[in-house]
Amino acid sequence: MASQRAESSFHDCLPTMADKLGGEGLIGELCNGFNLLMDSDKGVITFESLKKNSALLGLQDLSDDDLRSMMREGDFDGDGALSQMEFCVLMFRLSPELMEESEFLLEEALRKEF
Repeated sequence: MASQRAESSFHDCLPTMADKLGGEGLIGELCNGFNLLMDSDKGVITFESLKKNSALLGLQDLSDDDLRSMMREGDFDGDGALSQMEFCVLMFRLSPELMEESEFLLEEALRKEF
């Protein structure tokens, strides 16, 4: 339930960013967002670093429970932190519109890579 509140509180800018930046640019911006939120000593996003830096993503109004819920939702390996890949996947998952377009963006990024 907390993650539903977090999702509804999250202003979904990713589709607009994807339109403006394309797949490769969007991934770069997500990496920048990760760098802003991560604990620089640990190289991952911890609950503490997310709480401390949440205003940078417009999440300052989320409760501790909502932030913890976001962490749990994105923490695929269960280590209590978000790696860069886990963060990017979480951002896509919190963006329903972008999830529909993500296959196109992935194909575009892969075409440029190979």
